[in-house]
Amino acid sequence: MSEAGVSMAEPGVLRLTGVLDYRSGPALRKQGKALIDASREPHMVLDCSAVAKSSSVGLSLLLAFIRDAQAAGKAFEVRGMPDDMREIAGVYDLDEVLAT
Repeated sequence: MSEAGVSMAEPGVLRLTGVLDYRSGPALRKQGKALIDASREPHMVLDCSAVAKSSSVGLSLLLAFIRDAQAAGKAFEVRGMPDDMREIAGVYDLDEVLAT
C-alpha cells in the first residue's frame, strides 16, 4: 500500500495521493480543509490522478472538500477520478455532482 497524502500541487490545485481508506481519511480531511481555507484562488481543482485505491472514504473526502470550497465561496472541480471512485459515485448517483 502507498501512503496517502493531500497537498497543494500548485495554486488552486489540491492533489490527493495514495490509498484512501478509513485509516487515512481523518487526517486527509483535516489537511485538505486547511489547504482549501488557506488558498486565495477563487477556483479549486482536486486532482485524484495519483490515488492508488479508494474506498467510500475517498468519495466522502471529495464531497467534504466540495462543501469546504463552497463554504469559502470557491468554485470546485474534480479531475482524474480513478475507476473505483467513479464506480462508487455511480452507485450513489453522484456522477453529476463529481463530474470530471
